[in-house]
Amino acid sequence: MKQQIEIRWHGRGGQGAKTAALLLADVAFKFGKNVQGFPEYGPERMGAPITAYNRISSDPIRVHSNIYDPDYVAVVDETLIQSVDVTAGLKPEGALIVNTPKSSDEIRAQLPGFEGKIVTIDARRIAEKTLGKNFPNSSMLAAVVAVTGLLPREEFLKEMRAAYAHKFAKKPEVVEGNMKALEMTLDAIA
Repeated sequence: MKQQIEIRWHGRGGQGAKTAALLLADVAFKFGKNVQGFPEYGPERMGAPITAYNRISSDPIRVHSNIYDPDYVAVVDETLIQSVDVTAGLKPEGALIVNTPKSSDEIRAQLPGFEGKIVTIDARRIAEKTLGKNFPNSSMLAAVVAVTGLLPREEFLKEMRAAYAHKFAKKPEVVEGNMKALEMTLDAIA
């Protein structure tokens, strides 16, 4: 892994992009990384476009701003491709990770001029299968980990189980569904 990677998340309010960014920061911190995980606040409301960010580094992080030139971009809601410039500033050696049943070629056709790597995962289908609802953030979190190579699989899953047990202390029944979503995504991208 590079000394520092920067990730920008695009989603809609209520889809869990902010939660995924914060969970990624928490888990990376447990691996001894220096981290930042934060949303960009504005007039957010359920369904409105939101942006969240991660910086993860082996070295101290001294910059405290939004991320304008990310290494990776995670798009939790594919409809945002039509209204937000999701590839803005994306480094050529990075990747765009999109929640969609479409192929990377189909997504590329919607992004004229973008020549970088595109990874697609049907996070909605995985969420509906494992959780019974369209909560794609666990699957997208796993997709980001798989594409970036940021954390080793088994250790990531172990730390995520602990994070979910804490987060869902009053709803322990959702832990297994979220764990299954992580595993299915990691298997699909491997």
